[in-house]
Amino acid sequence: MNRTRIGFYRGVPILLGAAYLSGCGGDGAESGNTADTRTEAPAVADAAQPSPRPLPAIPENYSPIGVFSAPFAEPTIVVDGEVVETDEKCITIEDGLQECKPAAGTMALLPDDRLLYLNALEGTENVELSIVAEFGEVSVNDQTRVLSLGNDDRPDWLKPSPLRGGANPDGNDSETLLGGTPLDGLLDTADNTNRNDGALFCSDVIGLADGSVMAVGGTDYYSEPGIDGLPLGVAELEGIKNSRIFDPTTNTWRQTGDMNFGRWYPSMVTLPDSKIFVASGVTKLLKPVYPEEPINSGRNVVQTETFNPCTGVWSQNPSTADRSLPLYPRLHLLPNGHVLYNAGGQAFNPFGQGYDQALWNIVATFDPASQRWNDIGYAGLPLRLDEVGLGQLASTLNLTNLTEEQLRLFTEDLLSSTDGLISSVTDLLTSPDDSLLTTDTLVKAIGGGMRGSTSSTMLPLRPNENGEYNDVELLTAGGVPSYALLTSPGGYLPTDQSRIDRIETNGDQIGYESRLTGALNQPRWYGTNVVMPDGSVMVFSGGTRDGVVLPGLEGAIMTAERFDPDTETWTEMASGHRPRTYHNTAVLMADGRVMIGGHAPINTAYLSHISLEDFGLAPNDGRDPSFEIYTPPYAMRNDRPTILSAPEQLSVGDSFTIQVDQAQDIDKVLLIRRTVMTHLIDGDQRAIELPVKARNGRNLQLEMPGKQSVVPAGQYMLFVSKSTPEGRVPSVSAPIAVVNEALQCQGDATMAQLGQDMFELLPGISG
Repeated sequence: MNRTRIGFYRGVPILLGAAYLSGCGGDGAESGNTADTRTEAPAVADAAQPSPRPLPAIPENYSPIGVFSAPFAEPTIVVDGEVVETDEKCITIEDGLQECKPAAGTMALLPDDRLLYLNALEGTENVELSIVAEFGEVSVNDQTRVLSLGNDDRPDWLKPSPLRGGANPDGNDSETLLGGTPLDGLLDTADNTNRNDGALFCSDVIGLADGSVMAVGGTDYYSEPGIDGLPLGVAELEGIKNSRIFDPTTNTWRQTGDMNFGRWYPSMVTLPDSKIFVASGVTKLLKPVYPEEPINSGRNVVQTETFNPCTGVWSQNPSTADRSLPLYPRLHLLPNGHVLYNAGGQAFNPFGQGYDQALWNIVATFDPASQRWNDIGYAGLPLRLDEVGLGQLASTLNLTNLTEEQLRLFTEDLLSSTDGLISSVTDLLTSPDDSLLTTDTLVKAIGGGMRGSTSSTMLPLRPNENGEYNDVELLTAGGVPSYALLTSPGGYLPTDQSRIDRIETNGDQIGYESRLTGALNQPRWYGTNVVMPDGSVMVFSGGTRDGVVLPGLEGAIMTAERFDPDTETWTEMASGHRPRTYHNTAVLMADGRVMIGGHAPINTAYLSHISLEDFGLAPNDGRDPSFEIYTPPYAMRNDRPTILSAPEQLSVGDSFTIQVDQAQDIDKVLLIRRTVMTHLIDGDQRAIELPVKARNGRNLQLEMPGKQSVVPAGQYMLFVSKSTPEGRVPSVSAPIAVVNEALQCQGDATMAQLGQDMFELLPGISG
């Protein structure tokens, strides 16, 4: 589908999308360093007025490593309906408990450039002895906030309704160990309060096509064993079935259909047809015993589900779609419509507990059409499992899919590829001079396998010479290695290793290979990656040791690093002001800067909050509600390109035109999806390079990819950039909504919007 859309501006025909010309900015959310992107056509200069002297491209305050703003935080706390203004993170209320400001454990960039964020681990500040013994009783459903930036970055906060997401107001039907028996409730406190039965913490979040944000799963806290009225027990964190949607137009949360399985730490990804695929999570974290489903005891949820955004209903996929995965598995939509699992996730249950966790080391793809998984290879190693008859290994070892048909598929594949299996193993263990276990082989083996608490970042997608987007490169850096044989908890110390996994697609055929890049400048656990509009990748925050294995004993990493995809090396950049180890967040804003937030550590050594900062470790005195804004070097320049006009709405295959003020210098255009992230991941994260098809003065003609699997429906930002001796300089973005016209519920909305757009254009058409 290749359509050119035509509209009019002041009677002049111009190319555009289905909606009226628009830029970003609007409410002045960008800093004074950024260019105005209002949609009016540029005014004609008055010939009698002298042209102003142009500013130097690089101002005096320019820094080649960028700069972090001073931290800022919400100025008030509400206590019993009364607004209390304070610079403190928490205040003590009458009953001796702490009331605290929320931290951004989860963050999403909304279509209007505001930021939705969710608290994490609310209530930990009230633990006096041990979080394991007390958190089932003192935990509270997490608060939500919307942060906006006004002129000069003046922050403002709004409290959504319901404040805590609104799930399970009458309590959750908890899956306790004695549930369904005459002894139900005897040894647990699941029904003693409703204030912690619907926490947003440990849900996954995703941006829907219409700009709303869906949170799936979350936490039901209680003690088990535990007795009502006693403050101590053994905490349980149960994954809940709830799905709830935040509407940015009304700032409200509403409930949508429940999943079939309770999930704590699941992962979601948008499919080409705009349905949502969810995998993994755990229903009971600390005591995963399910009397009604004993086969699922002792591991994460293997069943997958699909959400229909038009009906609001979750459907369980067939058993062939089952797969054992780590918590928050790193999932990506490939250009052929398959979903890739990139052998990464959160190594926490808390210390494994998955009897089949060895399977987490295997990179695999899921085909939504056939509803089957295919094993590709052992992560980081040059062994192609599907080419040696082992493509159905994990599915065959999965007890919920142990069928005669599955055994037949596996046996036939293996018997037909015996020679290939022997040859591949031999090649893996030998070098060209036939020596076993060379240094290179050992390095690959140590770096292979599942990586815990690492990001898996899709580098910008580029078209080939035929204009097709077939190949994907994923950057994985830092995290806790599994040392090939282990999976969870794996190692305690993070790695500085960085690698790129390259996936080539040709229909259902998939190629896979890995290569090492330059290492990080220091090992980093739990660093958050951000794809920047200049094509680089920045990593922010994190720690020097695994802060889940031994909370409070990690050192904070406050120096950001930048990955250059051309040289495949990492460079240290500016340092932030606040330590942010566990539950940190980083989101690319519309003006090309990055909002940094979060830090919600688990209580020190699973006891109370004891800060060991004097010993050189990260402070562990509770959550940090503050934010910082990182300004990269390009955003400090005075010569950034400006997008003068761009369509608000596009479909796949559209040809369209944008106007820019430095058209002759623009050599790269990136369409970047708005970030909706938690726990280092956004399953829909992607940037797509759009080729410039033609130029005419200030007009650049561009073309959208032809497949929804390359650019799924949702909210995006369009950046243009130019090359300079100091590096690539991108513009402030223009907002783009990518629609899926085949999706019935969005198609109706699209037609209504199109009618409104044409009405707004009528004065231009007549004039």
